[in-house]
Amino acid sequence: MALRDYRRLWHAARVLARNDALFPKEYEALLPREARIARRLIGSRHRRGDRSPPGVRLARSLESLGPAYIKLGQVLATRPDIVGADVATALEQLQDRLPPFPTDQAKAVIADSLGRPVDAMFTSLSEPVAAASIAQVHEGTTATDPPVRVAVKVLRPHVEEDFGRDLAAFALAARLAERFSAEARRLRPLAMVGQLANSVALELDLRMEAAGASELEERTRKDPDFRVPHIDWARTSDRVLTSEWIDGISVRNRDALIAAGHDPKQIATLVIRSFLTQALRDGYFHADMHPGNLFVDAEGRLVAVDFGIMGRLDDAMQRFMAETLAGFLQRDYLRVAQVHYDVQFVPAHHPVETFAQALRAIGEPIFGRQAKEVSMAKLLQQLFDTTRRFDMQAQPQLVLLQKTMMVVEGVARALDPDFDIWEASRPVVEKWMLERMGPEGRLRDAADSVSALGRVAQNLPQLLRNAEIISAMLADGGVRLHPDSVMLIAKEQVARTRHVRIAIWIAAGALGMLALLPFIG
Repeated sequence: MALRDYRRLWHAARVLARNDALFPKEYEALLPREARIARRLIGSRHRRGDRSPPGVRLARSLESLGPAYIKLGQVLATRPDIVGADVATALEQLQDRLPPFPTDQAKAVIADSLGRPVDAMFTSLSEPVAAASIAQVHEGTTATDPPVRVAVKVLRPHVEEDFGRDLAAFALAARLAERFSAEARRLRPLAMVGQLANSVALELDLRMEAAGASELEERTRKDPDFRVPHIDWARTSDRVLTSEWIDGISVRNRDALIAAGHDPKQIATLVIRSFLTQALRDGYFHADMHPGNLFVDAEGRLVAVDFGIMGRLDDAMQRFMAETLAGFLQRDYLRVAQVHYDVQFVPAHHPVETFAQALRAIGEPIFGRQAKEVSMAKLLQQLFDTTRRFDMQAQPQLVLLQKTMMVVEGVARALDPDFDIWEASRPVVEKWMLERMGPEGRLRDAADSVSALGRVAQNLPQLLRNAEIISAMLADGGVRLHPDSVMLIAKEQVARTRHVRIAIWIAAGALGMLALLPFIG
């Protein structure tokens, strides 16, 4: 398995090198000596006449390597602290589009997964209307009375196996990076690969996407300007998702919105406020709000589709984000700094006043500038970049939130070039602060604390009994294990040591082969 993973990594490295995207020529003077040697060994070359920047070449290479690399690029787009702001911006443009697979294959997947003939469930099923790396979508009509127009999403054949092989190779690369680089350990690439693997695993089970849509529909049901398509659970499985068909105008089509009587400025405000309301009020938000997933219906409501990537913020993260945004809105940098210390993002050995000073250097330049020049997403990115100097580790929840903020901000700016994201956000943030930090919110927090204390109290008798047993064992010569338990522990330790040794041998042999490949391939 490890040897196969090394081969896949080597193939990817050669593809990146052929496009001069692994160790780009533009950065050669900045590369350490070892990287320059590796650049020559792998065979990096810059094509004559290709004036595209490194980020564009990287995006192009990842698209050619297939679905898993496209997903990896989308994750890297959220980490400019790793790849740089220019590369991250280029990776945001990655196109997750692939040629569709035949409709007959899709019908076979539907029949097998739902356990019934397609004609018994649908009176019509169109050719694919959209195709991506994981699944494709068909328009259909249900065999019900009355019939209902639906969107039928079907997984690609063998997609699980394809992703599994590439994700294993990604994990190997991340482990090697963390083993040999302190900076890599700080950036936590293995956690990033884990985040990618978890995201893909959820996307590969369409019941999870259906559940995500259902939960968001439930949470936003009373929101007058936002809507989620209803899920048809009778025609949904792990490989098929059926939902209400949406008749609407894509938010990317500004002219069509105007022709239909919608105000693009109001739609821009609605996009931002819907996202922030989901994140701060509910702690659960649509994390893939690009223009292709957002529509405006005839009643002027924003409708979201494609719920494969959803974000969650726990109570602490909701409070952190709301108070951070509120602090910047009020230019209270000491407050923003203190929020970071309250959640222990910044180690206590850094003076809070010094951190507040660094935050002031971020916030002050944005005030007094025109609204169209001020980006909340970029401010958050500057904030995360600054916290790196204060030893703050990356927080996956916040990384996904910041990435989504960048996308929705781009959607709003396309609708209204002079959009003021701060003024659009202010009511949502202030409402959250009033509800959560006011008297009612404090009473709710107190009730939660009492409830948690009650759960501890329920377990107290067992805790006390355990303490008595351990105390008696210690008084009687120490804690003793059953002989069979001792033997099992010893065998496990021997096996683990042997597995580690074998893994080291395999890794050493694979690395040796990698070193020879450029000279024999």
